Amino acid sequence: MPFDQTVTFLYSSDLEATAQFYEEILELPLVRDQGVCRIYKSSRDAYLGFCTHLDKTPLSRNIILTLVTNDVDTWYAILLAKGVEVTDLPAHNPKYQIYHFFFKDPNGYTLEIQRFDDALT
Repeated sequence: MPFDQTVTFLYSSDLEATAQFYEEILELPLVRDQGVCRIYKSSRDAYLGFCTHLDKTPLSRNIILTLVTNDVDTWYAILLAKGVEVTDLPAHNPKYQIYHFFFKDPNGYTLEIQRFDDALT
């Protein structure tokens, strides 16, 4: 039986910068402020949590926060207009059958906005 929701918790050294990015740039709703953790709704049943009390995560491409949407190009334009440094142009990746691009958040985590050629079910 599948679970009802998912929350991915990650370390943040600066919750204010994180809040500004996720609330104002990505426009994700803050659903819980626990003082040392802030939890954002990223889709119907998925959440991202950022906490200052967790161990610092090594910054590498081992962690990629992927946000899936059919509007990849629209998000690319929105992020550029808001001054986000995008590391590459949206492109099709035939190996993984996706259309996507990458950028970083204030914590240094890699984010990806993508569309699957065949949607997940």
